Amino acid sequence: MTQISADTKALCEQLQTIWREQIPLSKAMQMQITDFDGDVLTTQASLEPNVNVHGTAFAGSLYAIQALTGWGMMHLQLKLNALDASIVIASGQIKYAKPVAEDIAVRCSFGEHLAELEKLKVTGKGRFPLTCGVLLADGSRAGEFSGIYAVRLNR
Repeated sequence: MTQISADTKALCEQLQTIWREQIPLSKAMQMQITDFDGDVLTTQASLEPNVNVHGTAFAGSLYAIQALTGWGMMHLQLKLNALDASIVIASGQIKYAKPVAEDIAVRCSFGEHLAELEKLKVTGKGRFPLTCGVLLADGSRAGEFSGIYAVRLNR
């Protein structure tokens, strides 16, 4: 992990444990957090266990890592705001722009959702649109996942 502050390192380790122990696919994909600065979460998965018959990343793996990265971002934001809640993906859409022939790197930004977090505290539920992108080593995007994460406070 790089650039992760001491305050968020434990949260990232807890998230990594949740993925590994409760979402077996993430372990099989060799998914891990590589960076989290409080607003942007970056994850990675090795290409080898996610390869298709063409030698590039399997479309299902690209969908899964992006959907899980968005879920992870939502989880981390709730923890940073001391909120105990359940998260589900209400909907998700993906665009595949280029084949991925290298380890899969995904970036998700939380962005301007602070008002929605405040509403969640009052109403007990919320919907958060998050976008995740697959980034190639040359800096270009290989695809994008847009998901709506439904959150309900555990009261």
